[in-house]
Amino acid sequence: MGKVLSANLGYPRIGEKREWKKALEQFWAGKITKETFLETVKTLRLSYLKKQKELGLDLIPVGDFSLYDHVLDTAVLFGLIPDRFRTDEKEVSLETYFSIARGSKNAEASEMTKWFNTNYHYIVPEISNDTKPYLTSNRLVDLFNEAKEAFGIVAKPVIVGPITLLKLAKGYDQDHFRTLLDALIPLYVQVLSELQTAGAEWVQIDEPILVKEQTEEDLALFQDTYQAIKNGVPGLNILLQTYFEAVDDYEKVVQLPVDGIGLDFVYGKEANLAAIKAFGFPKEKVLAAGVIDGRNIWKTDLSTVLHELKTLLTFTGGDDKLWVTPSSSLLHVPVTVSNETELDPVLLNALSFADEKLKEIVTLANGLNEGEAAIEAALQKNSADLQALQQSAHRNNKEVQKEISRLSDELPARPGSFKLRQQIQADTFKLPPLPTTTIGSFPQTKEVRQARRNWRKGEWSEEQYEQFIKDETAKWIQIQEDIGIDVLVHGEFERNDMVEYFGEKLAGFAFTRFGWVQSYGSRCVKPPLIFGDVSWKEAMTVKESAYAQSLTKSPVKGMLTGPVTIYNWSFVRDDISQADVFNQIALALKKEVHALEEADIRMIQVDEPALREGLPLKEEKKAGYLHDAVYSFRLATSFVNNDTQIHTHMCYSEFDEIIETIDALDTDVISIEAARSHGEIISAFEDFEYKKGIGLGVYDIHSPRIPSVDEMKSYAERALKVLDPKVVWINPDCGLKTRRPEETIPALKNMVEAAQEVRNELSNRVGK
Repeated sequence: MGKVLSANLGYPRIGEKREWKKALEQFWAGKITKETFLETVKTLRLSYLKKQKELGLDLIPVGDFSLYDHVLDTAVLFGLIPDRFRTDEKEVSLETYFSIARGSKNAEASEMTKWFNTNYHYIVPEISNDTKPYLTSNRLVDLFNEAKEAFGIVAKPVIVGPITLLKLAKGYDQDHFRTLLDALIPLYVQVLSELQTAGAEWVQIDEPILVKEQTEEDLALFQDTYQAIKNGVPGLNILLQTYFEAVDDYEKVVQLPVDGIGLDFVYGKEANLAAIKAFGFPKEKVLAAGVIDGRNIWKTDLSTVLHELKTLLTFTGGDDKLWVTPSSSLLHVPVTVSNETELDPVLLNALSFADEKLKEIVTLANGLNEGEAAIEAALQKNSADLQALQQSAHRNNKEVQKEISRLSDELPARPGSFKLRQQIQADTFKLPPLPTTTIGSFPQTKEVRQARRNWRKGEWSEEQYEQFIKDETAKWIQIQEDIGIDVLVHGEFERNDMVEYFGEKLAGFAFTRFGWVQSYGSRCVKPPLIFGDVSWKEAMTVKESAYAQSLTKSPVKGMLTGPVTIYNWSFVRDDISQADVFNQIALALKKEVHALEEADIRMIQVDEPALREGLPLKEEKKAGYLHDAVYSFRLATSFVNNDTQIHTHMCYSEFDEIIETIDALDTDVISIEAARSHGEIISAFEDFEYKKGIGLGVYDIHSPRIPSVDEMKSYAERALKVLDPKVVWINPDCGLKTRRPEETIPALKNMVEAAQEVRNELSNRVGK
């Protein structure tokens, strides 16, 4: 009999201290040459392989590393280049690759959206009905050879599967799906055949789309596709990898013509385990058991999972038919706990980042191969570490638990209807038609970041830092007034991150030094750790908002991050329900909203950009999540007076299936993106009569290009075909934190001019 193998599905790209991000941004800024950039990222890539080998992994992936995004990599591999970026060259240049992701002077970037229900964003492939895929260059062979030559690693190449790739793409008619798939399959066969020739033994093909609902026709496509691939490379072992949930059609999926099936036993644990017990598992196939959480940062309960793996072994054809893996790529977690030296030891000892998760995988595989006694010391320490956190005062705040127990099942409600509030607020604020505003943040320049570092290091006093923030706020209040924006913001110069900032001021949160993860491109975030009961300690935003309001007669919005977004953009404790954590955060924010209202801030924006991304992948789980999300938002906001205007913001979401939930939030204004999707998001409102205020994001802030007046007008005009002009606002599609002033100011001038031109056109129509 063989042995149980330890395997990884994907490793973080960014480096322990974001070395990858820094190299990218230096290259984009022209501070390093292309050659230096490519050599730098190669060094990083090789260091990741070396580390995984030294940790003792049996199967190490290649192809998981990317210069921007793995979906973009796959699209480029097969020549799926948007027409506006096409050149005569067969191979895609680095400049073209980055232009697709970031835009160029003459072309808009491709759309970006959430990777299933994570906070990672992928670049949406653009494919037309007559697209002719072709193989540009087989980078997977290059990466495979690189690993073999450098370290003698016979790696496991990873690629996004053809069906998931097409299902996530846009631009083609559905009746062309099969034609496009048939064109892709021979190219996949060619890639895999070349890998086999290079010496690859296993290839991991990711088809996460399988955890979503599949029709009989879909399942037939999977059967035909993988039979064709298997026929094309009969000697190569193929692992069909799923993650983020259970597969609904388990008994059919495990019979697909592949050599191994990867299943998520963390987020799809109950259903996948029940299916194996009901239908068994093919004895000739490998079961890649995703038992280590690839999306959260807590240590695994090793004793419990070891028992579960022993159960799974009874269904396989032998020890060599079971792999121990993470539940998904480790892209979604930080690199290593080893650099965290300032955390409470009780918390620190309960954490597990990518490197620690790989150690857990190796430990579990060793326990299965050598017996439980061989890992007894590791099991005992693991149990003690988890128990210490659970019994700590952080997780036993009686006052918070009492507040949660008192909550009613009835949805909190505003004192007046939207129609009544709309009239009262119109009289209060006296705004013009199509009022302009921004989402909240303004450029965090080098000077802003340096000031924060000086303050955090103790090189600046509290008074020095506070004066700097006041000066920046005053400067940007004046800029907004000069541009002619109607509703102003203070700019958020005191904030590092829209979630981290609030977590630092609430009880129940902790923060790492290097716990960074990739959100999109070079944009990395450092999610807070919600490890204890959450509670409000003191006002968090009132001072800055009140100061900004004192500088102008225009209304200034108070800016908060909503409970669901704080949850979804944090690493969250897993010992209580999601609803309870939502509501703990909401109760804390309720106190902050009250403090803003008491300070006479009459517009308060409570952003929920992550509400849609947390939507469960399974239909039967969606209603419960959305109810809990609405409840927590209204718990935080519904008590305010009718003349207090509640705003929220959502970005880069597919709104169609949550449009009723957006309405149920009962905000006065919701701002959404319209530019990055090229106005397509407006279609969600064509079939639903949305009567509340809606801010159109007519300016794509994730691209350095400055959109023209006509471009922004076109998005507004499309929206006004389906929306009442009385409820429409004009704004960028997201915060401007990552942009430079020289990009931001002219873009906002164009935005205001576009709004004014559309106002004039509306006025002329009324006059006629």
